Amino acid sequence: MKIGVNILNFGPGTDPGVLRSWAQSVEGLGFDLLMLSDHVAITPDVAVRYPAPFYEPFTTLSWLAGLTTRIRLGTTVLIVPYRHPLLTARMAANLNELSDGRLVLGVGVGWARQEFAALGVPFEQRGRLTDDHLRDIRAAWADTDSYGKRKIPLWVGGNSDAGLRRAVRLGDAWHPLRCTMPWLREAADRLRASAAEQQLPVPAFAPRIALKVTAERVDGPQRLAGEGTIDQIMDDLDQLRLLGADTVVLDTYDGDPRETSHPQTALHALATVAAHFYPPRSRTEQP
Repeated sequence: MKIGVNILNFGPGTDPGVLRSWAQSVEGLGFDLLMLSDHVAITPDVAVRYPAPFYEPFTTLSWLAGLTTRIRLGTTVLIVPYRHPLLTARMAANLNELSDGRLVLGVGVGWARQEFAALGVPFEQRGRLTDDHLRDIRAAWADTDSYGKRKIPLWVGGNSDAGLRRAVRLGDAWHPLRCTMPWLREAADRLRASAAEQQLPVPAFAPRIALKVTAERVDGPQRLAGEGTIDQIMDDLDQLRLLGADTVVLDTYDGDPRETSHPQTALHALATVAAHFYPPRSRTEQP
């Protein structure tokens, strides 16, 4: 099982120097994947959670590709209806080629009504638009002469039944976000059942979980996977591996934009996980 990290490309504490430090630290710790989130218009409903500056993911990942060497680069998640599908297909294919095949394209339908309105995209049609766009993106990628020959993994986000079914129909992996362990155990069963119902292969399972290291145990039904003592977190990762997770993405953001001005806590948590998950020898041998 591979471990990724969702790094923060927004907020008052984020600037190019911080982004560079995040990327190089995450790669240096031995993690397999770094991912960025996506918003285009920072409307009031977006700004409450993810305030400016907000660095656009394709642009930022292209820059970070030149500052890293081996770590994969991804989106968690790109909001599909915001861009013409041929533009998304072209940008993703170009980034994948320029980074030597390191792109993972995580996608979702979006949630911010005001942002949809600002972009002139009908919010009520976002599910249908996402399905249509994903089909068009895959069709464009099939033209290898124009879009390159390297395969781009397509992770479909969304915790709903509709998101799960979309992942089976159109994705290479299902990418649910920030859930409890009981929910994830049940969701892995639902993923297999949905694939059987649609008579399609079971996609990979690639959840994004919280990362919050605490000194004392965290118990109770509302505890998110990835929250608690380092022993609890390592047990969560082991359980996800047994559930068939191909990749698990760690998300250090707890929802307060002021956190972006103090990345040391998040980096310390990541270093703690890396020290337990990766043998020291494997980290020092990373190119």
